[in-house]
Amino acid sequence: MSLIPIHRRGLLSGAAGLVAAPAAFARPREAIAANVLDTTADNQAATFRNQDLARPVRAIRRGARVRPLPPHARPLGNLAFQAEGATHTLDDYMARRRTAGLLVLKRGEVALERYGMGNTPQTRWTSFSTAKSMTSTLAGAALRDGAIASLDDPVERYLPTLKASAYEGVTVRNVLRMCSGVAWDEQYDPKGKSDIVSLAAALASLKDGAVLDLMRTRPRAAPQGTKFNYSTGESCLLGALVAAAARRPLADYYADKVWGPAGMEADGYWQLESKSGLELGGLGVSARLRDFGRLGQFLLEDGVAADGRTRILPQGWRDLAGQPDTAATAFGALEAGYPLGYGYQWWILPRTPGGPHDGAFTAQGIFGQFVYVNPREQVVAVVWSAWRKAWETDSEFETYALLGAAVEALRG
Repeated sequence: MSLIPIHRRGLLSGAAGLVAAPAAFARPREAIAANVLDTTADNQAATFRNQDLARPVRAIRRGARVRPLPPHARPLGNLAFQAEGATHTLDDYMARRRTAGLLVLKRGEVALERYGMGNTPQTRWTSFSTAKSMTSTLAGAALRDGAIASLDDPVERYLPTLKASAYEGVTVRNVLRMCSGVAWDEQYDPKGKSDIVSLAAALASLKDGAVLDLMRTRPRAAPQGTKFNYSTGESCLLGALVAAAARRPLADYYADKVWGPAGMEADGYWQLESKSGLELGGLGVSARLRDFGRLGQFLLEDGVAADGRTRILPQGWRDLAGQPDTAATAFGALEAGYPLGYGYQWWILPRTPGGPHDGAFTAQGIFGQFVYVNPREQVVAVVWSAWRKAWETDSEFETYALLGAAVEALRG
């Protein structure tokens, strides 16, 4: 398997230093790094669980009712799995892969729940690029609401400031696929000149509209729909589009359409581009482990609320967003040697009939964050990690081996 560059998975979010946390998230203060890409082994976990100290945030308010997650009759505390020709235990995996949280649900019941790196059930951990999949989910909600009339609308219908830019005429669908054809370089060298460094600089300005100002300057590289190109900037643009279509801040819309209906147990928060500006659609959601699990369950159940009756997403959205639907995002087409495909801001595991991951898809974030959804097996899993590299392909595929073993242990 070839090494997948770290620019596939997320965005650095610089911190100006320690600042007062919003009252809703007040806690004993921990020392955090000023940059999530420049941590030590000792402060990395504290940095990831205190991202409301790094940037302005907006709360994602929980609803009135909490979805229960009862214990499963077949707990997986003694799970072992095979990877790289050896047998591994959960304790071994968590220690080697610096696992900060691990949750496995089967039909909405907890088969496995563990914490590491100083975390507890009350910890909020940052999502990194798993937020992209949340923004995609809100695009589905806006489509059902009629706020987005069609995924084949051009983006400037909702963001008129993109007229006369390379994004003019690009469809919402091709933004969801990351197939806009607009140039973007997401190489993670803080001293380099990539677009991700430009985005970090725009965020450091704390200026309203800084992200869209940057996106308007990107040139065209290919006809839309013909080439997959991973872009955190494009996911931020998608978040701005959904907020404009819904005429609401993204965190508030998320609270009403997902957080409350899915039965989350605690408020989350979403990082902003400025003190009063847009949520960052490509990153920056922090929440508890079980609430990330409830998000996966909401997707597994095709966007029906925890009450079992209220539909939030268009019928069939799960299967639309959770599989490749064009040649540019097909299995093996994203990058040489990499077997996954891409849906609508979700990564799609290869189809192997009878295999544990057949039909599964996952959100991914740098440093080892996953929200895994397997409709065929009725399994949801969440993995929090503090990898010392932004992306470790061997850790990624060992995680899939662990989750595959969990799926097989819960069969029958």
